[in-house]
Amino acid sequence: MLNRRRFIQQTGMASLGGLMLSKLPSSFLPAALPEPGVQLYTFFNVIDNDVKGTLEQIAATGYKNIESAFSRKGGYYGFKPKEFSSLLKDMGMTWKSHHVLGAPFKLPANAKLPVGPDGKPITIPPMKNLRDNYQEVIDEVAEGGVTYLVCASTPMETLAEIKASIAVLNKAAEAAKKAGIQFAYHNHDREFNTVEGVVPYELFLSETDKDLVKMELDVAWSIKGGANPVALFAKHSGRFPLWHVKDLDADRKIVLPVGKGTIDYKPIFMAAAVAGLKNYFVEHDMPADPFASIKESMAYLKTVTG
Repeated sequence: MLNRRRFIQQTGMASLGGLMLSKLPSSFLPAALPEPGVQLYTFFNVIDNDVKGTLEQIAATGYKNIESAFSRKGGYYGFKPKEFSSLLKDMGMTWKSHHVLGAPFKLPANAKLPVGPDGKPITIPPMKNLRDNYQEVIDEVAEGGVTYLVCASTPMETLAEIKASIAVLNKAAEAAKKAGIQFAYHNHDREFNTVEGVVPYELFLSETDKDLVKMELDVAWSIKGGANPVALFAKHSGRFPLWHVKDLDADRKIVLPVGKGTIDYKPIFMAAAVAGLKNYFVEHDMPADPFASIKESMAYLKTVTG
């Protein structure tokens, strides 16, 4: 059951979202929405056991657009960029976007490696990152014909780290533009927590070029962080061509298939045009059955997007 503070916060956000929508001219309302895609992190626990078979099952559910992430096989699920792109095309899908870390991955203090279905710790080959390898990463995804390169996470424990991360984002975005790729930044909920008197997400928006650095809004994590997606879209029109869609329980702790939690996606999709939406990707972090999850999400999204 929701406590009083949580109830007030959620109903207040819903009211603000409705208010922002009511102020949008009708021309902002989308005539058509893009087809849903899938972020392959949803399949992190299974895809490396059978990459081709996993992708075939995803295609069979009706998803056409793919956003990739890191893999235990290294590279692009064990493939070179052109090979991976070709594999998707043969299945009737398109490689739209790729996630990369902003800096070398560092396991938090006292944290243990995640455990896979076999009960063994999950190990990942060394991953390239934007701070140290941005040009290599850009050259690779350009070879694969990817439209978007997305920074999935970056250090922000201190104001100094935030400033350093912004410098990395700006540098990578400039290089991506030269390669004909649109750069973007993906959030979690921590970007909305105050650090040394500033909100990291606000600095990411204000201290990066609005054309070079677009945003991939993870809708659920932004709501968990206390933000209102529709208000963000209205304030920064056209800055959000990419979204992640997932759902959360009432306590904002458990990730669920879209439509199985507490997030009302209808007013959010109504603001798609003002957001500048081009692609959205279903993502479910470590689900017990990723195939069942994306099917449930697809069924719900059809009722929302028409």
